[in-house]
Amino acid sequence: MSQTPVDEGGEPLLVTPPYWDDACGHLSRRDRVMNKLVERFGAVRLQSRGDAFTTLARSIVGQQISVKAAQSVWTRFVALGVGSRYLITPAAVLALPEPVLRSAGLSARKVEYLCDLARHFEEGGLQQFQWDAMGDEAIIDELVAIRGVGRWTAEMFLIFYLMRPNVLPLDDVGLIKGISLNYFSGEPVSRAEAREVADAWAPYRSVATWYVWRSLDPLPVTY
Repeated sequence: MSQTPVDEGGEPLLVTPPYWDDACGHLSRRDRVMNKLVERFGAVRLQSRGDAFTTLARSIVGQQISVKAAQSVWTRFVALGVGSRYLITPAAVLALPEPVLRSAGLSARKVEYLCDLARHFEEGGLQQFQWDAMGDEAIIDELVAIRGVGRWTAEMFLIFYLMRPNVLPLDDVGLIKGISLNYFSGEPVSRAEAREVADAWAPYRSVATWYVWRSLDPLPVTY
């Protein structure tokens, strides 16, 4: 990957996937529910700040807690001096002792995960410069070898950092809930049923997932 572009204040620049307009048109033609969601939330688009370590760290912080709680913990975490809201560094995380990191509201396990992630980046244990040429599953396989990074976290990375267009995170509670509400009148939905609905979204399942999330929470989440 190339170096993360930054603005005059040193913050990563916001980037929207170049395929977004094409994806919206495709989804609107293929799926009546998507057509309504795109009309309703079309002005809101996925935006990435393009820093790999920060994206993965935010995903770890947000595991198994609400979006609101995750944002609160992240704000306290950043205030410890690990960087800015949108750009933290592995070295800064590793420089802080565990009790200080935990004071932000992080569990002992999440501190372990964040430090292991930081070491992978500091020691060059990831194929960052080959990610653009690698398939989604190959990148997932590499990332899940890091402690605390499961398939869901790797899929969030594919969507929010690499901006891959066709990711379907079936382990995401919000996606399943959103499919239930929008396609099944709130009835419980199995993974197989969710996958069947998403067949019509290909090759832009990431974008469709984004709009399903917006139907639950209009405020976009950035990693």
